[in-house]
Amino acid sequence: MARRRNIAAAVGGWSARHRWAALLIWVGFVVTATLAGNAVGTKGMEPWEDDNGESRKAAIVLDAAGFPDVAGETVLIRAEGSTAPADFRAVAEDVRKAVLATGLVENVRTPYDAQEPAPISQDRRSALVTFDMKGEGRTAKERVQPVIDAVAGVQRGHPGLRIGQAGEASSRLMIGDVLGDDLVRAELLSVPLTFGILLAAFGALLAAVVPLVVAFTAFLGSIGLLALTSQLLHVDSATTNLMLLIGLAVGVDYSLFYIRREREERARGRGKERALEIAAATSGRAVLISGITVIVAMSGMFLTGNGTFMGFAQGTILVVLVAMIGSMTVLPAVLSLIGDRIDARIVHGAVRRLTGRTWRRMLGGREGGGRVWNTVLTAVLRRPVVSVLLAGGLLIGLAVPAFDLRTGEPGTADVQGSNPVMDTFRGIEEAFPGNKAPAAVVLKADDVTAPHIRKEVERFRELALGTGEIDPAFFGVRVNPDKTVAVINLGLKGKGPSDEVSEHAVRTIRERVVPPTVGLVAETYVYGSVAGVMDFNAQLGRSVPLVFTFVLLLAFVLLLASFRSLVVAVTAIVLNLLSVAAAYGVLVMVFQYGWGENLLNFESTGSIVSWLPLFLFVILFGLSMDYHVFILSRIREAFDRGMPTEQAVTHGIRTTAGVVSSAAFIMVGVFAIFGTMSMLSFKEMGIGLAAAILIDATVVRAVLLPAAMKLLGEANWYLPRWLGWLPVLEHGAGDDDEGPDEPDAVPGERVPVTVG
Repeated sequence: MARRRNIAAAVGGWSARHRWAALLIWVGFVVTATLAGNAVGTKGMEPWEDDNGESRKAAIVLDAAGFPDVAGETVLIRAEGSTAPADFRAVAEDVRKAVLATGLVENVRTPYDAQEPAPISQDRRSALVTFDMKGEGRTAKERVQPVIDAVAGVQRGHPGLRIGQAGEASSRLMIGDVLGDDLVRAELLSVPLTFGILLAAFGALLAAVVPLVVAFTAFLGSIGLLALTSQLLHVDSATTNLMLLIGLAVGVDYSLFYIRREREERARGRGKERALEIAAATSGRAVLISGITVIVAMSGMFLTGNGTFMGFAQGTILVVLVAMIGSMTVLPAVLSLIGDRIDARIVHGAVRRLTGRTWRRMLGGREGGGRVWNTVLTAVLRRPVVSVLLAGGLLIGLAVPAFDLRTGEPGTADVQGSNPVMDTFRGIEEAFPGNKAPAAVVLKADDVTAPHIRKEVERFRELALGTGEIDPAFFGVRVNPDKTVAVINLGLKGKGPSDEVSEHAVRTIRERVVPPTVGLVAETYVYGSVAGVMDFNAQLGRSVPLVFTFVLLLAFVLLLASFRSLVVAVTAIVLNLLSVAAAYGVLVMVFQYGWGENLLNFESTGSIVSWLPLFLFVILFGLSMDYHVFILSRIREAFDRGMPTEQAVTHGIRTTAGVVSSAAFIMVGVFAIFGTMSMLSFKEMGIGLAAAILIDATVVRAVLLPAAMKLLGEANWYLPRWLGWLPVLEHGAGDDDEGPDEPDAVPGERVPVTVG
């Protein structure tokens, strides 16, 4: 059967021959996409797009109801420890005067007002003062600081009490500051860390800079494209941060694959053009397959029907696609332009002079793979059965806790450490249990103030309170200006969004209280943090099997078509699933069981944030394919040249060991930075990703993969006869890629003999 033309080789060859045109096209694309994106701006999600099920319907009604956009704030006054309850009336009055004096608040309520008093706790040791910020609620965080300062002044006047402020505006200000500082720190650390690892791996300044430049320009271009596509599919604000994380990881990986092969071919005596042709035909093709596999995995998030996941899918697909295209186009042009100057030493020579040793050998960056990799691979291939049992047993042992994985919402615990606003929220939750799980029933009718509807609202109140699952202190009714929508506010008894007591209360309201009362006279939806989590979990429960099936099936088909082997495709899927399962187990042990709390500076909530397991599966499955496809491509290339399977496996692992090590170090380092953030959800994401990549690049790729392929032998390349119609794809650079070319160096120019 005729072999198909290698698209990556054709594209890379054109770019190398027309390097200035390729560079101008790339720069023009990045500049145009960035300017266009800045002109239109990125469209954020509507308030209802992150909700699911009944909660989504309620949010849509509320969004269109025209309720005033108000940011509510609460001041907690509390007698601490053994301190006797104070005269809260005088203190509450001081708070009222202080916040009103700022001129920024309205609708101040204290527990001692004649009408609609604010709550006071059952033990009479805590009281609340509530008020609204003037102006639009969405911008209130920009005006709330003087009010916070005024409340702090009252606290200084009453040192024996705890007086603190929390609310929509103050929490947005606090979370924005905390998250903003964390993200800035993560971004500032990730780039130098990546550069340092690249410098250590190559020992050459240009070789370290080029992958970063390609990855960062790809990120900028994809951000511009996101702004355009977000006009149709809105995105969460965290999407761009995720894009930087993924873009830096895959962009640097792809450049590493390419540069590593080009340097290897030059070290073997190839001419510059031929070395680039081989790199394009081999590593370029691996980048293409890997990129498509990652995109396929990411696209599974579209099947969730959740706005946040769909936005994540959109952003990550764009950044991977642009990084893949950049690595196949502008990177060959840059390498053609720079030539052997990319190997100019600034680190390794100094280390050699100072220590007498070559740093590259310690990093495993040379062609042979380094001492550690050679030692491990030799032992694995000598005892493949023992290696499979040990490595497989380790992964299965790590995966066992995953069967106990429980999801939930961290609530106020998402912001770890001591923070005045979060401390106040927690104090309010402790003193007023119903505030831990607020809920609302949304009513829609022609006139929600009509007598028959008001009668049913009163019946609803009596029946709801009669269940014993509602806190009467937080019951209230709001009506929109045109009287078509009413909101019945409730406080559920329980500990928070993921608490069984709170969830039972929501089910009671939905199934036993709403239908025989307000459900008879109006369109009704139960809404709130607890209901939102329940609806999200229900939606996820329906979509997870579909997402898993979609990702696994398409990845299997892609691998089958790429390597023409049923066994290789099945093995890849099994190994990746083991890697993901082990990462889940680590996540449970650390964040659910609380192992390493002091080391990682967090407090366990006893659950994993609900969106993380599916997100991790999609991201990890895609990223782990990077290494797998790169290694398999090299093994298949050697096998196609006539090497026996065991020798091809040895050759493939050893020749890719250095770049896999460097790429893994970068990914683990960048993801681990996110594990130091103050937000528990980001910490879980960072540690989960870092652990998975570390496991995948070491235990799976260095031990399980070669051992399994050694045991399977020639069966690795089994393809049923009925699949013989699959195209035969070229894994090498052609039939003449064995012997060295005459170097096309100018007189006096030295051709490098080592690989950077």
